[in-house]
Amino acid sequence: MKATGIVRRIDDLGRVVIPKEIRRTMRIREGDPLEIYTDNDGEVIFKKYSPIGELSGFATQYAEVLYKVSGFPVVVCDRDHVIAVAGLPKKELLERRATAALEELMEHRKNYAYTDEEKQKLQPVEGVDRFCLVCSPIISAGDVCGSIMILMGDTGTMAGETEIKLIATASQFLGRQMEE
Repeated sequence: MKATGIVRRIDDLGRVVIPKEIRRTMRIREGDPLEIYTDNDGEVIFKKYSPIGELSGFATQYAEVLYKVSGFPVVVCDRDHVIAVAGLPKKELLERRATAALEELMEHRKNYAYTDEEKQKLQPVEGVDRFCLVCSPIISAGDVCGSIMILMGDTGTMAGETEIKLIATASQFLGRQMEE
């Protein structure tokens, strides 16, 4: 575990403040759920909870089906990281961080489609030179918990109605799966 040199006291209600620097680095926002673990050495570990992360096996299978149907690479993210990939090497993308541009799309619950009118390409994953063709937020119980997207192939194709509807349907489906 990485030492930070920051010490915080627990208040009379059992609360501890996570320093702003750590919250910013780990992208922990107000209201974000955290999992609390203990280990055999007596350490208490806080980890960001990803509700969609629990569906990663299912999301991977769903991404594989979308890849076979569309022929384009498919990526599923929680609010911070890639959790499922189909059509690209998994090592290239899994656990990579979502870009600030993708986080902003999710935060504002916006869909994205690269068309003739869209001049700016969306790079959804940090450190990966792949651009988004279509993206839709995954909303469960009124909260944004991730996104699903089709990445551009090597030809730089524009988004068509088929891809837009596939991803919109997929995001709604995954959102409902999380509610059950």
